[in-house]
Amino acid sequence: MSHVIVVGAGIVGLATGHELTARGHRVTVVDKEPEVAAHQTGHNSGVIHSGLYYAPGSLKARLCTAGAASMLAFARAHGVTTEATGKLVVATADRQLPALQELLRRGEANGVPCRLLDPAQAREYEPHVASVAALRVESTATVDYPAVCRVIAEKIARSGGEVLLGAEVTAIRAGADGVVVTTDAGALPADVFVNCAGLHSDRIARLAGIDLDVRILPFRGEYYELTPQAAPLVNGLVYPVPDPDIPFLGVHLTRMLDGTVHAGPNAVLALAKEGYTWDVVRLRELAEVAGWPGSWRLARRWWRTGIDEVRRSLSRARFVASLQELVPELTSADVVPTHAGVRAQAVGRDGALLDDFLFRRGDHQLHVLNAPSPAATAALEIARHIADELVGQ
Repeated sequence: MSHVIVVGAGIVGLATGHELTARGHRVTVVDKEPEVAAHQTGHNSGVIHSGLYYAPGSLKARLCTAGAASMLAFARAHGVTTEATGKLVVATADRQLPALQELLRRGEANGVPCRLLDPAQAREYEPHVASVAALRVESTATVDYPAVCRVIAEKIARSGGEVLLGAEVTAIRAGADGVVVTTDAGALPADVFVNCAGLHSDRIARLAGIDLDVRILPFRGEYYELTPQAAPLVNGLVYPVPDPDIPFLGVHLTRMLDGTVHAGPNAVLALAKEGYTWDVVRLRELAEVAGWPGSWRLARRWWRTGIDEVRRSLSRARFVASLQELVPELTSADVVPTHAGVRAQAVGRDGALLDDFLFRRGDHQLHVLNAPSPAATAALEIARHIADELVGQ
């Protein structure tokens, strides 16, 4: 039995710890926060994605499609609240129909139960939605991901592992026989180290001596919530047809487990890795973004889109206008601000937004360097993938 240290107590790190524990390893999950699921996992919309969007054959497609089933089964088996909502992906103009057809093709290739609807059929599911066509995806659901994380953390502890919270990693040293992870709570020797640090995964990889050709850029997604009077306008999940060149799904509407309806997110570059509001600025982290050549190449390519997103962030009227494309009856009076999340998005030196999951191996270590949405959906499958990768180390 080997000792494995996993950095990151989000859902991917905890799922990895659980999988390794189940395979007979002794596991310590380390996180700088005082609770599990403190960042990406605890700030998302709780959607179990079906695997519709992702290129057939990609890791995202394979792990998300399998993960949609395994996450739902795990949650139900352990008494975590779920709801099988289904989803509509709505084309609101004829120019979006080719992209909608491509989504249908991808969904069918990935084994996702989906079908094309005309406007009348779409209104049977969402009477207030405007569309020229829509895709109905039956396997989409919602779940309480922080509750899943708490269950997994308890399972790790009951199996002899440890979830060490409030311990920030300050140094990593790999040697011939293993690795020593130093935290502000002390040094932890281990046979293998796994980096599931999300927003901080590039920093942790550099601490471990890994030469990276990507950096994590933090993109903040801001949400509104429909008022109780407007919430009945949405029955389930309503998504736009996404831009196929950008790994973001666009502003959408999600009925949450508590019956509220959240609207969003937009996508603006945050001014800190944990920059959940405009006033959170960390100059060192901002300097790292500015010093990465890929940041400037990304900005040159997508500056118009970036300006539009910032304007939508600062203007409720612009945000609501995006929602009105899906549900025309909504007005500015129907929404109130709610939480924000920050997406850890890997960007290459060439300015490309990495779409697929990315893993990098080193001596006695493995780094998860791009695992944004649908990583929560796919977490149990990502964990199995990581455990299989470690067999060869």
